[in-house]
Amino acid sequence: MIKILVADDELNNRILMAKLLERYGTVDMVVDGREAVDAFLMAHTEEAPYDVIFMDIMMPNMDGHQAVQAMRKKEASLGLVSRNEVKVIMVTALDSPKEAMKSYYNDGCTDYVTKPVTQQKIDHLMDGVVAR
Repeated sequence: MIKILVADDELNNRILMAKLLERYGTVDMVVDGREAVDAFLMAHTEEAPYDVIFMDIMMPNMDGHQAVQAMRKKEASLGLVSRNEVKVIMVTALDSPKEAMKSYYNDGCTDYVTKPVTQQKIDHLMDGVVAR
């Protein structure tokens, strides 16, 4: 079982994601990028880091791009190499190749999924994440 964090400002989306992910491990939920970064840092402090983070791109306070960049900066300061970084899957309602490229190259995300998120999409993503 793995440790998963879901960051989304919409309650219904968080509940759906948790339901779709529960078969893979424990799921924590936060409401924005700032809380995601805090949870990420706390998990590292407790030496129980997340294995996977599902990060909505558009959120208040701190968006998904900013949150992932902060996480990657912290991992770099810890000397983590890319294979040991948390797997980050960006989640968005926008089916935009430009957003996907920004997520991969600027933020360092692992994968990208568009809403609506289904069990089939989650299973496909998790098969790839677990194999990495």
